[in-house]
Amino acid sequence: MKVIVIATAMFLAGAASVQAADKVTFQMDWLPGGDKAAIFVCLERGFCEDAGLDVSLETGRGSSESLTKLATGSSDIGNADIGALMAARVTENLPVTAVMSYYNQGPHAFFTLRGNGIEKFADVKGKHLVTSPFTSSNVYLPLVLNDNGLTMDDITLTKTDPGALNPMLVTGRTDAVISWITDVTRYTRQVEDAGREMIVLPWADAGLVMYSGTIVASDKFLAERPDVARRFVAALLESVKYMRENPQDAAQAVNDAVPELDHPTAMGSLQDAIGLIFNEVTERDGLGAFEPERLKATWDRVAAAQGLDADALDPESVVNRNFMPEN
Repeated sequence: MKVIVIATAMFLAGAASVQAADKVTFQMDWLPGGDKAAIFVCLERGFCEDAGLDVSLETGRGSSESLTKLATGSSDIGNADIGALMAARVTENLPVTAVMSYYNQGPHAFFTLRGNGIEKFADVKGKHLVTSPFTSSNVYLPLVLNDNGLTMDDITLTKTDPGALNPMLVTGRTDAVISWITDVTRYTRQVEDAGREMIVLPWADAGLVMYSGTIVASDKFLAERPDVARRFVAALLESVKYMRENPQDAAQAVNDAVPELDHPTAMGSLQDAIGLIFNEVTERDGLGAFEPERLKATWDRVAAAQGLDADALDPESVVNRNFMPEN
């Protein structure tokens, strides 16, 4: 009888523990991939569970959709471009706040091939470039061109379906494409299969200083469940560190959750994304930090790119550092 009582008590305690897990809906700004490995590590390697969290994922189709779902309460916390958040605060007073930096550099870049006559940023003058219609890179292109003594009149720009970008580059139908650093491995494999060599020119190296991908949360979630938000951010930070130290297993965590996304593909985009998370900015300011001057520089860029009044927003108003773990 004692064994039965003890077993029953243990079962009830276990059930209570499961029930005690706080449910959180994480909103991705795009489809699953190696660049999103941290959240899959949190789920598949126990960091979220250890924090007492029961996390479900929602996929998205861009920062605007992600922010809308957070603002309407469909999701609690997720990722989106901080530039999109800043603009939405000005135009819509969106009730969403950034709680942790993820990419502390912009992911935008020119991809070209050796022999196309583009070895440095300024070499795009007089060249034909292709971009996708909805990428945020298009917003910042005039600014980074201006930083390098060029204007939109100095290039020929064509917009096409994202899936056509690399085929157009490989087949010589364009001199360069505009894409994200997180696509380097995928593009490079296709280029090498064609017997060519790819050159990547990050805009971060050409003067575009700004934050980009960010962990953002519904203001309602932050106000009503601040302890849950803090535990989630802490768990995600540990997952990011694990991802850096164990990239092969982090890619496997993505594959475990999304079997149709093979390990090499996940590993490639994970490695591409690592440099946007861990770099000289991280070494100087810390992982996940929002440094005031860089935050202001980001807003200055966003305002200029979107024709917004620079005085319409205090960039500090879109971030809340209180949900980061204390050092």
